[in-house]
Amino acid sequence: MTESQTRSSRTGSWDRPATWKAFALVAGYLVFYVAVSQVVGLLAGDRIDDENVVADPGSTFFALVLPIGIGALALLAFTWRVGWLPAVFGRQPVAGRRWMWIAPVLVLAVVVGHAGAVDRDGWTGGEIAVLALLGVCIGVAEELATRGLAVEMLRDAGHGERFVAVVSSLLFALMHLVNLIQGMELRTVLATVGYTFCFGMCMYLAMRVTGTIWTAIVLHGLTDPTTILATGGVDEAVGAQTASGWSTLASVGTFAFMAFALVAVFLVRGRAGERTGSASPA
Repeated sequence: MTESQTRSSRTGSWDRPATWKAFALVAGYLVFYVAVSQVVGLLAGDRIDDENVVADPGSTFFALVLPIGIGALALLAFTWRVGWLPAVFGRQPVAGRRWMWIAPVLVLAVVVGHAGAVDRDGWTGGEIAVLALLGVCIGVAEELATRGLAVEMLRDAGHGERFVAVVSSLLFALMHLVNLIQGMELRTVLATVGYTFCFGMCMYLAMRVTGTIWTAIVLHGLTDPTTILATGGVDEAVGAQTASGWSTLASVGTFAFMAFALVAVFLVRGRAGERTGSASPA
């Protein structure tokens, strides 16, 4: 049996290309995540600090790490079940261009800035460890859902890379609307959606230029914990920070990669070729 026949026999309806399936996949993941969060809340609600979910390691674990970790495992299981592990985690079918390196460099500058701005006396070793674990879970879950599966589905549907980049980044941004259910203010959620669209574009570019989704997973996995440690809260990447020292680097880097992401929307080119063929030019 050929590789394509094996893949077709395992994927079933998911192997039939359609743009809407990327939206369905992300929506399904969000429903699953919210359901898991509700169950965890019922079973371990007394361990979660509703006022500040990162107040202590136990609260962070049950409120964030466990639901997102379960979601990541579910996405990995789905990816394996439909036979897309090689496609998602293998070499990108569309080569990147040198200008795309700007995206991961700017994001890494923000990570460094946030890491340098952390008040180490304000966090315990246990809190830092559980936030690091959270980063791993977020990096795998959110990148697999959007830069992995959604990108795979959009490419299979025959779309060019600009469409793939914008739509997968939009899906990533819209995922954060779930924060409304968790009581976050609308203004903060909308700001987060704008930020995450730009961040998603940068993750797409990082994946393209390095040829692997692992770059996006690692960068994303570093971004969230360092942001929380530096700002003291969840989804505070677009909030005001002290304009001095390392915080200045993080702030300038954030606005720089957001601006660059918007410009990059008009620069992305290319179209995925055959999986077995060579990478097409960007």
